[in-house]
Amino acid sequence: MHFDLTDLRLMIAIAESGSLSRAAADFPIALSAASNRLRLLEQRIGMPLFMRHADGMTPTPAGRIALDHARRVVAESVQLGEALQALSGQQRVRVRIAANTVANSTFLPPALGPFLKDFPEVDLQIEELPSDQILRALLSDNTDVGVLDGNLQLTGIVSLPFRHDRLVLLVPQDHPLAARHDCLLRDALGYAFIGMPAERALQHFVEEMATMLGKPPTVRVRAPGFFAIAQLVAQGAGIAVLPEAAAKRHSMATPTVIVALNDPWATRELRLCVRNLDGLSAQARQLVAYLSDIHAQ
Repeated sequence: MHFDLTDLRLMIAIAESGSLSRAAADFPIALSAASNRLRLLEQRIGMPLFMRHADGMTPTPAGRIALDHARRVVAESVQLGEALQALSGQQRVRVRIAANTVANSTFLPPALGPFLKDFPEVDLQIEELPSDQILRALLSDNTDVGVLDGNLQLTGIVSLPFRHDRLVLLVPQDHPLAARHDCLLRDALGYAFIGMPAERALQHFVEEMATMLGKPPTVRVRAPGFFAIAQLVAQGAGIAVLPEAAAKRHSMATPTVIVALNDPWATRELRLCVRNLDGLSAQARQLVAYLSDIHAQ
């Protein structure tokens, strides 16, 4: 059965205004043309879509079902037009991502390159936040895609697996902890730490865990990134908590040793989250698909 987008838009306008004449005026289209369109549409369907009253029109039960589908079709047509404009270079598309420190510094950079290459019309806005703040940003529609700690209660959002993350200690080769294969964070709190800036999500999380143990870490210096931290650890300035992937990379190039953390919170699943897939732009949905595919591979 053939449907014209103009017919669907007219149906929606009639339902929203409650009047054929008002819908025709707002469209704009001649009242006789609007009446003829609706009559032909009802003939093709084989049933009335609206009940006619002296004071206006209301959808029939069949009309309510048709309207539900019509609204979705019209919305999809608008999104298609916007997507094609973006692909032709007429429009830039911004996709907002919020990620915790581990995802932002370790897993996302190599994952985002192929996506940006395939979609040159997209500009990414990446923000680093603690996982609980990412969840709030998703629920309040202040970000499109979030990568956060899966140990949180992820109710009210769509959650997909992304990566597994493990926090470890990086210590100098001659450090007292270097001979140990693993330990608890409380075993390390008597030593000086090299930390990230206090506002970084990972640093905030580690200091919060230490405070819960009753002894905030002694941070001798705060370095801007994992490379600088590893260099300071290698020179004996202190020890550090790092994601395992980053620690492995830097321990291969520096005289440092990795010590596993046995605390339950040290092993976390990172989740790829959105508030509502249908509410995302086509490009944002493609980004979710890219990141999901990387996990699947």
